[in-house]
Amino acid sequence: MNARALLYPFSPKPTIPSSRRSFGSDFNHQTSSRLRLSQLHHHHHATRRRGGKVWADVKSEPYEVSDSVPKSVKLGEALNDVVTGKEDLESVGPWWEEFPKRWVIVVLCFSAFLLCNMDRVNMSIAILPMSAEYHWNPATVGLIQSSFFWGYLLTQIAGGIWADTVGGKKVLGFGVVWWSIATILTPVAAKLGLPFLLVARAFMGVGEGVAMPAMNNILSKWIPVAERSRSLALVYSGMYLGSVTGLAFSPFLIHQYGWPSVFYSFGSLGTVWFTVWLNKAYSSPNEDPTLRPQEKKLIVTNCISKQPVKEIPWGKILSKAPVWALIVSHFCHNWGTFILLTWMPTYYHQVLKFNLTESGLFCVLPWLTMAFSANLGGWIADTLVSKGVSVTRVRKIMQTIGFLGPAFFLTQLSHINSPAMAVLCMACSQGTDAFSQSGLYSNHQDIAPRYSGVLLGLSNTAGVLAGVLGTAATGYILQHGSWDNVFEVSVGLYLVGTVVWNLFSTGEKIID
Repeated sequence: MNARALLYPFSPKPTIPSSRRSFGSDFNHQTSSRLRLSQLHHHHHATRRRGGKVWADVKSEPYEVSDSVPKSVKLGEALNDVVTGKEDLESVGPWWEEFPKRWVIVVLCFSAFLLCNMDRVNMSIAILPMSAEYHWNPATVGLIQSSFFWGYLLTQIAGGIWADTVGGKKVLGFGVVWWSIATILTPVAAKLGLPFLLVARAFMGVGEGVAMPAMNNILSKWIPVAERSRSLALVYSGMYLGSVTGLAFSPFLIHQYGWPSVFYSFGSLGTVWFTVWLNKAYSSPNEDPTLRPQEKKLIVTNCISKQPVKEIPWGKILSKAPVWALIVSHFCHNWGTFILLTWMPTYYHQVLKFNLTESGLFCVLPWLTMAFSANLGGWIADTLVSKGVSVTRVRKIMQTIGFLGPAFFLTQLSHINSPAMAVLCMACSQGTDAFSQSGLYSNHQDIAPRYSGVLLGLSNTAGVLAGVLGTAATGYILQHGSWDNVFEVSVGLYLVGTVVWNLFSTGEKIID
């Protein structure tokens, strides 16, 4: 039974003398729509809410209401609280409607990166039956594999500029649609001829090249500083899990339906993602009409990137030492990472004597380890920031682990004779490498939140160049040396990156 029913009148409304009208008229104004006081003899009524008390002395004659009611408590306000509380309880919607909108954006970015690597790694599996069908030699296979990077390099900086000026939603949506179409057209291009296939792969690189700058831009506007590491770690772990998914499902699809099915099925998933993205995503909280006021206030007061970008201050960006520390560190980091991920199957096959099936199986392990470690590192980093540790110190700690961890485990490979220990060492190397997601990969939003897309485009261009050069240099080194020499070069660059990062990086905003 509600409060209104409990206090409903049992007798006519008492008459209040005009001498008491000042308080009585206010009292009736507040409560006349909800209750009437019954005629009571020397009864003492108390209404309690949240530890407060309401006292009303009612006498039989002449129905006077005391002027000495405490000012701190009012019966009308108490009853209003009761009614409001009931309405609040009834207004609570399903859990999926209460899920924070900023984390909906994060999950959508995660799924985009999942598709990104699924579409990228499927060629590494499909190239085997394709080369047999079209009689491609190893040099041609290498040309096809590298053609992806032609487009990927072109759109790193351009994607960052575009995202910072027109918004991350449009750019990331364009990227997913573009690379999905290129993926679907790959079998058609292969049948038309090698030049068409090279163009299709380069076009796919164009689409995927804008993904990272666009994602960095949109998260810089949606995610508070205290949640930055976790959100970025989750998004980047989508790439790792995308590689696992692509490597796991591609052989099955090829065996059951032929190699074209890989490109048709993976590419079509992009259209599903794009439909959801159009309906749910916005470039910034200010553009989202469905965002709850409480969450919008939380985001706006805790995010640094607010004003739109009209022009890019290139001179100011390139004059800052932390920017160059970021670029150099990204190069050093990606040299080792790309070598391990590109040459790992060859290492397993040549050195550890695994067959191709075992090599493919063990290639999945580092990706899984990286997905776990990236999210663990993100949680640790955000916890440290929330406890008052400076962002600069957190970024340096996490990236130092991301450099020295792989360096240590790579130096142990030359002393290990057991294949199982070698695989474990590789997994640990990549696992510690993933702590970089809370180090240099989170730093773009720290030092230049308004230009985070451009900054990521700059540093990732250096990272892609490191991957291309490192992959080629590894082949040259193996012709004239050994795997120990390959690992020594990577370890040396990891150490250089550690020194540069700890001397010149910062977690503070340096560009407005």
